[in-house]
Amino acid sequence: MMVDIDLIRIVDVDYIKDYTMDLKFSNGETRRIDFLPLLKGNKREELKDMNKFIQFGLTHWTLEWYNGIDFAPDFLYKQGEKVA
Repeated sequence: MMVDIDLIRIVDVDYIKDYTMDLKFSNGETRRIDFLPLLKGNKREELKDMNKFIQFGLTHWTLEWYNGIDFAPDFLYKQGEKVA
């Protein structure tokens, strides 16, 4: 089944541990994401500091960190592993 994820957004987030979160998407699926491999380049490197990584918030469509870093919801959807 093909899922149209062009307009998908994040509707809830559960911090698990380290750099791992469960993200619930607007299509009802929850995906587990390890953010550590995604923290490369410019301001993203700052988020390797755990005290800074946990300073995130849920906007109306995705996660955003204190320093303005965010990721497109469809990118995170593709990166995550489906949680049963």
